[in-house]
Amino acid sequence: MEELKNYGHQHPLLMLNEEQLLGNGNGVVDCSRCGEKVSAPCFSCVECCGFYLHRTCAEAPLELNHPFHRHHPLLLLQNPPYTSDTRCVCDFCNEACEKFIYHCSCGLDFHIKCALFTFNIAERNLKELEHVALEDPSFSSKNDGGNLGKCFACWEPLAIDTYFSLDCGFNLHKKCAELPPKMGHVCHRKHPLLLQFNSERLSCKICQVTQQRGFLYGCSTCNLAIHIDCLSPLPVIEDKSHQHPFTLFWRQIPFICDACGTEGHHVAYACCTCSIMVHKKCISLPRIIRHVYHVHRVFHTYFIHKEYSESLNCIWCHEVVDTEYGSYFCADCNVIFHVNCALKEKEWYCIVSQENEDDKSLDIPVNSITKFLETNDAGEATLIEHCKHRHYLMLSDKISEHGDKCCDGCLLLISAKFYHCMRCDFFLHKSCAELPKMDLILDHRCVGKPFSGSKSFILTSDCMFECDICGYLSNGFSYKCNECGIHRCVQCATLQNDVKIPGHKHPLLFYYDYEEQCSGCGTDISCAFRCKDCNFHLCNLCILRPTRVRHKCDQHILALTYDKVNDYLEYHYCDICEENKDSKNWFYHCETCDTSAHVDCVLGKYPLIKLGSTYNEGDHPHPLTFVKKFPYYPECVECGKSCEDLSLECAEPGCKYIAHWECRKSAIRGEQLGDGTCAAQVAEQVDEGPRCGTPRVAAVSFSFLQMG
Repeated sequence: MEELKNYGHQHPLLMLNEEQLLGNGNGVVDCSRCGEKVSAPCFSCVECCGFYLHRTCAEAPLELNHPFHRHHPLLLLQNPPYTSDTRCVCDFCNEACEKFIYHCSCGLDFHIKCALFTFNIAERNLKELEHVALEDPSFSSKNDGGNLGKCFACWEPLAIDTYFSLDCGFNLHKKCAELPPKMGHVCHRKHPLLLQFNSERLSCKICQVTQQRGFLYGCSTCNLAIHIDCLSPLPVIEDKSHQHPFTLFWRQIPFICDACGTEGHHVAYACCTCSIMVHKKCISLPRIIRHVYHVHRVFHTYFIHKEYSESLNCIWCHEVVDTEYGSYFCADCNVIFHVNCALKEKEWYCIVSQENEDDKSLDIPVNSITKFLETNDAGEATLIEHCKHRHYLMLSDKISEHGDKCCDGCLLLISAKFYHCMRCDFFLHKSCAELPKMDLILDHRCVGKPFSGSKSFILTSDCMFECDICGYLSNGFSYKCNECGIHRCVQCATLQNDVKIPGHKHPLLFYYDYEEQCSGCGTDISCAFRCKDCNFHLCNLCILRPTRVRHKCDQHILALTYDKVNDYLEYHYCDICEENKDSKNWFYHCETCDTSAHVDCVLGKYPLIKLGSTYNEGDHPHPLTFVKKFPYYPECVECGKSCEDLSLECAEPGCKYIAHWECRKSAIRGEQLGDGTCAAQVAEQVDEGPRCGTPRVAAVSFSFLQMG
């Protein structure tokens, strides 16, 4: 028997043939280096400690000078050199590396078999392929579009050429196994291009796509990389998106693509009939798409006609679109996208195949005011019937008489014209009363489903829900998706992509992909409402912060303070929690009493739950009412602590039941919030007994920023 001392194991190893392997009773064991099943000949530990190695793995060099990576040697490591939360992936086969790997400080990682297999390809040692039959992609069942359907060298589909499929799991085009190690090319005449791994993660000079796995041709001196498939582009391409064929045109200088408006290099395709020049990838741009940011279809166009030639900003990135080049455009709304912005996220758009599809049905709102009973001289409805209340509602502008009332739709402090019920404690802002009963909500994709166009949402009320945008629990009006059932509060559902807020002179524009710290609360954010002129950006919650609030800590209205006016030491502490307060963040302040408080301390955890509303829940025989008790705090029947926060109190005379909402919420875990099902029904207040007109216990009342 051949004996071997091996890196990574303390005992000597003995070589076993197939008979010896079976004789040891270990016919099926895993290699301790690569994790795959061992076959003879192999090595086994002389101490019988269960350590086995393939012969190839056992004889793998500790240092491998790989021809496809000439900068540094690849070092054999027992484990990936990363933290436990970082996944190590092989740069050849794209599978996870969990045991021994070859690693380079450049960030390259390979399974042992992948490093040695590619080494043999580089050395033209193709014995491993000599007895492997070529497969014809026309008859193969492996071309499923996933990794098994890709060549591990060029990462193009196996369907484009004959290929090898090895027992070890490698798929390789025949032409990729025979690539020359060095070649000259018309797009880079200074130096030869060498076949190599993409250790520097360079994008292809021709198609601008970064391919991290497999091989490419590159020039290290010039930091240039070209994909294998891009070296020999097709001379003529025809596509259904354009009526004429495109012809290959090599360029030595950059050009601007007429289809997308961005720069291209070396390879262009020209349509001589239309006098346009495009990237190869732009030949097949979808002609019509639906996008999550616009309700109508948008059409790809190579230029905008003169009547639309005024400056147009992309609805996604808010930068000017050069209309002399390609874009996606809705002529009905003057909405435009850069091509790359429209197609940036695959889950945010869908391709429309039928050009004659009708968009008109998307523009017809369903009014939630079911009947106009009386109007004034200006044609304004003064008495209405509304789908969300059983009594008539009367229009009023007497805000001062109802300054402590909240709108039952948006739960904001009454601050503009409103409708109210003469028989119940029911109020609706005029704008909330006029909300459509059914609407199309932008910026929504049903979870687990591909985007197929804007979804219709139904206006709902009288149930507890969790808003999928702000995350607040609420029992006001919401819009509910017809398909997936998620709820969106009125504030978030009607929030536009451009907002004007008090305290800032410029409009704020929504950026989906923007990493910064919120100027209002200081938290790290990945999307923001951002000012293009200033270093000012707000998260989704801060854009909807109440500008004025009432709280039990002060008898006056507290104002949301934006400026850094905290010159006095006492302003650096919150008068509610008595903790330090970051003076750079927004806070609430009373100028009369010098009261200052954290935003979250003032608003609490449930600012959008309607106090005084009735909650029907099965554990208690009577209806329960949402309250905040002040100035006395009775004990919670569940936990025995004082009910200082949001609580549920029995409205039945003689029943002294009261419990924290947090305690009751824990007791009804079976009723899921945010899954499309209302957690519990909230009864509407009508004059059907002594509880009619129960006053709201308003420890906190608020009005939100006015949207521009």
